[in-house]
Amino acid sequence: MQSKPVYAFDNAIVRIPCKAIVNGLRAVDIGAPDYTKVLAEHSAYIKALEEAGLTVQTLSALDAYPDSMFVEDPALVFTEGAIIMRPGAASRFGEAAEMAATLKQRFARVIDLPGPGYADGGDILVLRDRVMIGLSDRTNETGAESLAECLKALGKYPVIVRTPANVLHFKSDCSLLDEATVLSTKRLAVSGVFEGLNVLYTPDGEEGAANALRINDHVFVGSAFPQTIAMLKKTGYSVVPLATSEIAKVDAGLSCMSLRWHA
Repeated sequence: MQSKPVYAFDNAIVRIPCKAIVNGLRAVDIGAPDYTKVLAEHSAYIKALEEAGLTVQTLSALDAYPDSMFVEDPALVFTEGAIIMRPGAASRFGEAAEMAATLKQRFARVIDLPGPGYADGGDILVLRDRVMIGLSDRTNETGAESLAECLKALGKYPVIVRTPANVLHFKSDCSLLDEATVLSTKRLAVSGVFEGLNVLYTPDGEEGAANALRINDHVFVGSAFPQTIAMLKKTGYSVVPLATSEIAKVDAGLSCMSLRWHA
């Protein structure tokens, strides 16, 4: 029986953004992020993690990998162990190997996701009773099936679902608020994937707020989404607004910038 909520964390791993982040992957080009502003957003994120009670390990920048600050995509971590993923973008293949050494220092059990499929951590939503794997352009069926076996080896119950068309990652459109509630876009929730859970919908025009992040007693939310922040506060959540305007230019959000677990 699980003794702590799935959003209870005391450790995190982050990676300093490299200067090449200005060339990071993006589905729609709305301009390159400003490196100095990315650093500021990342620094504020680390501070928020620490203020929420986490001990944060900060890894050095990887200049060869523009998107390497988004550490959640090449790995998954749990109290029971870690999984080295196979990212679905060719430019990110090397990030998993770079992360492996750190994880082997921190976890007694580290599982390598076998090929030939691929899977990104951004497509994984951990709930109390199951781990949802979203099929997307970055996570294919072969990778999802292999990941499901890895999760079973760690005592998890995997469920493979579909990410909405034209959405980068499953968690681009949803996040956990508490053990019975998720925040979701309407386009994802109408698929029925959250049957049995309470669902709060992002207000129209604020779909990007769906990539929130529950950390202990706090919910991190992009500061550019005032209607969502007001809704969550009214519902009783303790909200921490964080700037994400620069990382959003490379299709990123709050969950992908850290690996989190309870030791």
